[in-house]
Amino acid sequence: MGRGNHQGYSWAVAAGLNAALAAVSAKLFASLFLRYGLVLFFNVTMWGCYINSLKALSSLQATVTNFATNFLSSGVAGFFLFQESLPSRVSFASIFIDKMFSAIKK
Repeated sequence: MGRGNHQGYSWAVAAGLNAALAAVSAKLFASLFLRYGLVLFFNVTMWGCYINSLKALSSLQATVTNFATNFLSSGVAGFFLFQESLPSRVSFASIFIDKMFSAIKK
């Protein structure tokens, strides 16, 4: 994997984390102004990171990496911050995402 690909994956992971942070901030804060401000901030940051990832990766690689990071980090945040359950479907989805990610990296 070249330096450009490594950097592209870093941008895609950052995009997924920012998307998850937007979802968490929407549930975590009571103040409407703060809630919408943080959601807007994290979404704008997410799009900036995602666009940067597209400069180094194919759209499939960037999208799957962004989605996988968002899915997994949102699930973990929901479990720890909001005591949400993680049904077995999430485990199967995580395995499927891992297999998809492995396939597109080849």
